Amino acid sequence: MSVAHDTNAEPKQLEILERLQSLCGENDLPDLEAKLADLAAFVGSDLAPIDEALRAVSGERAAHQGAAHLLSLGGKRLRPICVALAAKLGRGFDERALSLAVAVELVHAATLLHDDVIDMADTRRGKPTARAIWGNSVSIYAGDWLLIEALRRVSAVGIPDLLTTLFDVIDEMIVSESIQLESRGKLDVDRDRWHRVAEGKTAALFRYGMRAGGRVAGLSDEEIAALEAYGSHLGFAFQAVDDVLDFGGDPERTGKALFTDLREGKATYPLILAVEREPSAAALLRELVDASEEELAAGMGARYSEVLALLERTQALEDARAFAFEQADRAIAALGRWPKGPAIDALTTVARAAVARRA
Repeated sequence: MSVAHDTNAEPKQLEILERLQSLCGENDLPDLEAKLADLAAFVGSDLAPIDEALRAVSGERAAHQGAAHLLSLGGKRLRPICVALAAKLGRGFDERALSLAVAVELVHAATLLHDDVIDMADTRRGKPTARAIWGNSVSIYAGDWLLIEALRRVSAVGIPDLLTTLFDVIDEMIVSESIQLESRGKLDVDRDRWHRVAEGKTAALFRYGMRAGGRVAGLSDEEIAALEAYGSHLGFAFQAVDDVLDFGGDPERTGKALFTDLREGKATYPLILAVEREPSAAALLRELVDASEEELAAGMGARYSEVLALLERTQALEDARAFAFEQADRAIAALGRWPKGPAIDALTTVARAAVARRA
C-alpha cells in the first residue's frame, strides 16, 4: 500500500468540509453553514491531507483494490475530523496526528467492507460494493488488510497505549456486532441492548479518535477523559440518527433504501421505542422481516405504510431524534472545561451538524 502526502500542494476547499457545509445548507441550517465556512481556513490545511492520504491507498492485489474502491466512495470523514480537532486543542495537527486520523478512518472502512458481506449489500453510497464487484472473499480480505494497516500506522506513532487501546476498541466493535447479529429478528429488545451495541459499534471509534488526537497533542488525562466523553455521546447521537434515517432518509443521499435495517431484522432505536409503547406491533414487524421478496412485490410491501403510522402514533421517530439531540448536547457540554475558540467551535458544529443531517 502507498499513501502519498504532498505537503507543497495548494490546499483546496476540503471535500469533507464541503460535505458538512452542504449538509447544513440542505437542512436549512444557515448558522451552522456559516460557521463551517468560517472554520474552513482554520482547519483546511490540516484536514486536506486526510482525504489525500485515503484516496492514495493502492495496491496490486484484489484485496487492495477492494479497499481502495471503498475509500474512493468518500463519506463524511467525521472520525478523522475529530482526531484533527482534538489535536488542535493541544500541540496541533502534525504528521503523527495525521497518521492517527487516517488510521481511525481505515478501521471504520474495514468495518464497512465486513458489514457489506454480512448484510449481502450490493450498493453503498449509491455505488457497487467491493463484494458486488470482486466477491465476498475479497471484501473480507480488504477489510482485514485495512485493519492491519491501521494498526501499523498507530504503532509507528510510538505511543504504546494508543495501540493497546485500539486493540480494545476493535475487540469492543466485534463483540457489539456479534450481539447485533445474535439479535437479528428480535425486534422487542430493550434499550439497554441497543446502548450496548451502539457503544461498541459506533461510539467506541469516535471515543478513540478523540483520545488519540488529544494524546498525541500532549493533553492531560483529565482533558483526554473529557474528549472521550464528547466522542461517546457523539457516537450515540450519530447512531440514533442513522436509525431514524432508515424510515425517513433520502435514499439518493444515504445510498441506502428505506426500511433496509428493518428488512434485515435490526432492532433500531425508533422500533424499540415503538414496540415498548405498543407491544402488539411486534407481529407486524415480524411479518415484514420474514416476508420474501416475492411476497413484498405481491403487495405485502404496502404494509410499510403501517410501520410509518406506528412510528408516528407512538412518537418513536420524534423521540429518537430528541435522544440524538440530547446526546449531542451532552457531547458539547463535555467540552466545557475549554474556553471558546476555533477548535471548540468546530467540535460544537460537528455535533450539531451530525444530528441535523438527512443523509
